[in-house]
Amino acid sequence: MDFLFTEVRTFAAQIIPKPMKKSFLYFICSVSAMGGLLFGYDWVVIGGAKPFYEEFFGIASDPIMQGVAMSTALVGCLIGAMVAGAMADKYGRKPLLITAAVLFTVSALATGLFNDFTLFNVARFIGGIGIGVASALSPMYIAEVSPANIRGRLVSLNQMTIVLGILAAQVVNMLLARETGDAAGMAWNLEWGWRWMFWAETVPAALFLVMAFFIPESPVFLSMKKEAATTLQHREETTKQQTEGAGLGELFQRKYGKVLLLGLIIAVFQQWCGTNVIFNYAQEIFVSAGYNVDGMFINIVITGIANVVFTFVALYTVEKWGRRTLMLLGASGLGLIYLTLGTCYYFEVTGVFMVVLVVAAISCYAMTLGPITWVLLSEIFPDRVRGIAMATCTFALWVGCCTLTFTFPSMNAALGSSGTFWIYSAICLCTFVYLFRACPETKGKSLSELEKELTA
Repeated sequence: MDFLFTEVRTFAAQIIPKPMKKSFLYFICSVSAMGGLLFGYDWVVIGGAKPFYEEFFGIASDPIMQGVAMSTALVGCLIGAMVAGAMADKYGRKPLLITAAVLFTVSALATGLFNDFTLFNVARFIGGIGIGVASALSPMYIAEVSPANIRGRLVSLNQMTIVLGILAAQVVNMLLARETGDAAGMAWNLEWGWRWMFWAETVPAALFLVMAFFIPESPVFLSMKKEAATTLQHREETTKQQTEGAGLGELFQRKYGKVLLLGLIIAVFQQWCGTNVIFNYAQEIFVSAGYNVDGMFINIVITGIANVVFTFVALYTVEKWGRRTLMLLGASGLGLIYLTLGTCYYFEVTGVFMVVLVVAAISCYAMTLGPITWVLLSEIFPDRVRGIAMATCTFALWVGCCTLTFTFPSMNAALGSSGTFWIYSAICLCTFVYLFRACPETKGKSLSELEKELTA
């Protein structure tokens, strides 16, 4: 059956006019990127539901259980990312994307359905596995079907859908949350509001599940399986590897040492740069800046809008300015912004200026480290090890996210907001030095060219 589908696609590629084939390319990349949309929504929705499900489950005064509720999805992310690469090399990219869609759908329904705290966390864990799989597979799939001249822009599309998912979650949370000062409104929030925040995800999840059946398998995977090296002939480079994907043992060989180290540092730095704490702990950050709950929700949505707008900027700069330039701009820019933000916290500055600094940090991240990290990770590894390498780096990224999420409250309590952001500033500036020396420019180069350059 797979052979039949391959022959049909090959025949269609010969008779369909080029504009239609380009449209088909954008279609399959957009479908794959829906994994990013659900990734972003699922990752952020819990922040708006947090005050209400904590009261519902009776854990509002139990920091340990609060931490469990916030971290179960993270554990799922680690597992999903860890198994995604090997399974994608064995079964294909498309089946894994479909699996992620199923996991998102089940998790969205179950999280809002359960009245038991343990089952609530099981549902969050399932969603986390979906996040881990989608975060590794979506950018890799897009890179493998895209021509070199627009590959960066198309992979950045995955980050665009992530930030759209984040913004959607922020808006849904704000719209569903009733007035907390009203008894009836608060009662609705505690019983139904947090449930509908999770249930709203079922609409895009179900759409992703249906549309994923209409995309072709990655040509890299097909050629590795000796099924169809000619699939999607618009792709400029066709892999010559005719073997199955490699395992961890081969990935850690000496010839891949430098590029693997680069990938791991880029992945962890995307988290340790500190920007994601603004999404996970926005309430604490804006309250520290002098805002009440209503102002906090509005400012969270403002950061989401800035995130989307400047990710659009990244779509147009990634092929013009290049990956290396944008990574260096992001590391240095965030380092200086966090230095200023920490100083303002130290001198107890409050009000609009603090919001401006936070929005500036989000904007800088959105047009640089956010999307470009995924672009580079999908480009720098050879075809033979790309699946396992992407899984390894995505696993490292989620480890970085876990450590960032867990350390922020302790750092904030021990050092204050000023000391915490000064540390993030130092991390950014130190990583700038490393990237200046080690990060290559991949713009406009085919995957085969990059393989020769980076593993020579």
